[in-house]
Amino acid sequence: MPAKPRSTKRHSASTFGPGLSDADLLQWRFRDLPLNPDNSHIGPDVDDLYQTLERRGIRFRPHVWLSTEWFSPDGIPGIAIPFFAAHPRLAQLERRMRGEAEGGNRRSRRRILRHEAGHALDTAFGLRRRSDWRAVFGRASTPYPSSYAARPASRRYVQYLGHWYAQSHPTEDFAETFAVWLQPKARWRREYTGWPALEKLEYVDSLMAEIAGRRARNSDRTVVSSLTKNHRTLREHYRRQADADNPTDRRYDRWLERAFVSRSVKPDGLPAGKFLAGIEPALKMQVARQIGVGPYLVGQVAYSVRKRATALNLVLRHNRRDTKKTAVRLYSRIVNDLLQRNRERYVL
Repeated sequence: MPAKPRSTKRHSASTFGPGLSDADLLQWRFRDLPLNPDNSHIGPDVDDLYQTLERRGIRFRPHVWLSTEWFSPDGIPGIAIPFFAAHPRLAQLERRMRGEAEGGNRRSRRRILRHEAGHALDTAFGLRRRSDWRAVFGRASTPYPSSYAARPASRRYVQYLGHWYAQSHPTEDFAETFAVWLQPKARWRREYTGWPALEKLEYVDSLMAEIAGRRARNSDRTVVSSLTKNHRTLREHYRRQADADNPTDRRYDRWLERAFVSRSVKPDGLPAGKFLAGIEPALKMQVARQIGVGPYLVGQVAYSVRKRATALNLVLRHNRRDTKKTAVRLYSRIVNDLLQRNRERYVL
């Protein structure tokens, strides 16, 4: 039986069987989830990160723990990993509740871990305080913006996690650049030939060679916002997230509502977000080829459209074949609008 909201009873990971309903799972408190980094899906991914760092000569292993989201705390050279990345049943719940599970599969987890390792490494060695680091990436003390004006076609930043995240803040620029540098079998010199971002990668390459073999200056093992101290239920967690969600970019809602239709009009209609997720790989390739842009930009548009269609509770207006043609036109129109708007500036 699943734990009641106020129970202190703990359960084994086998309790997350396919027969456990979402309603039952939502009653669990975070502190009662039978998870830890070593007995979960993320254990091999963390080991892979450590081995990759070691192969690069970096004597630093950021400590990890489970929390409610991905982050690396200021001043602490560690990585918090969200609970849903630790078990496929929890990732399934996250997708149903949020439409996406960031780090819900091995490839995604390892990519995000490399990014967060960049933040942890910055903290461990005090990199942001170096004058050469500031000259390349800017001042880490710059306030984080509530939104940022991204330049989809800019070549001054690497493209890694998505949403042109490197452009959001100097510390994110470094973490994204480090993650590209750290990728196994990375061909960043070839892939970024002719890009100003290559200078940042070359700087990171020389910086890592400098700190190779050194001990970290900061070895704080503090754990922040651990699941083990979180008495909130998963239902309370998702309710708070729903209350906090406030999409700032609704610019294309009218276009989406013309391409699809509200569930109130077609109660039994196929969810637009689910349909778009299924055809996304082929859709991205087709749109990128037709317009002549990179798949990264189309991928960001596809992600945003899918999330927004889910938030608006849209369903298919026509059959699958006609809807795919409509989606191609919709994506193409949005991509072209992004590239033409304010000299390729787009507020995310």
